[in-house]
Amino acid sequence: MKFRGDKTLILTVVVATGALLLTACSSVPKWVDKGGGYMTEKDGKAFYGVGAVMGIRNEPLAKETADNRARADLAKYVDTYTSYLMRDYAASTTAGDFTKTSEEQNVERALKTFVSTHLSGVVVMDRWEKEDKSGKTIYSLAKLDLDKFKEQIGQMRELNEAARDFVRKNAEKAFERLQQEEDKHGVK
Repeated sequence: MKFRGDKTLILTVVVATGALLLTACSSVPKWVDKGGGYMTEKDGKAFYGVGAVMGIRNEPLAKETADNRARADLAKYVDTYTSYLMRDYAASTTAGDFTKTSEEQNVERALKTFVSTHLSGVVVMDRWEKEDKSGKTIYSLAKLDLDKFKEQIGQMRELNEAARDFVRKNAEKAFERLQQEEDKHGVK
């Protein structure tokens, strides 16, 4: 028995199926929406950073920029100095007639964050690209394994033994504090 179907219909079905498969495969990875931070996975604890760039047509340069932004995002979780200032002013004024008041308030917040650290062992684990009307956006995911980080601290010759022990212990404690804080607030 020979099939004498319309070739256009067959081609349309094949193209539609292919487009559906491509759409299903291009869903946004969870790490893009979640952003950087820490995670405990089957292979251990690690810090992650997410970087993104858009508007750079030179693809190797765009990927390198997204990778570097992911590393910088990761560095925030390891070593961050934050200066924070908040001024809050509120006033309620009544003159003569106590039923009429004048209310005013002003809240100002200034936040300055500075990150400067040397990280060894950071690996760009994944990249994802999104194309839309505004152009192409490249996302990168960088990972720093906590055990490898602690091992590298132990190998640093510049640090004395007490400093190495302090950094190793506090890296683990900081990770646990972050996890407890997220557990308290139901963050996944």
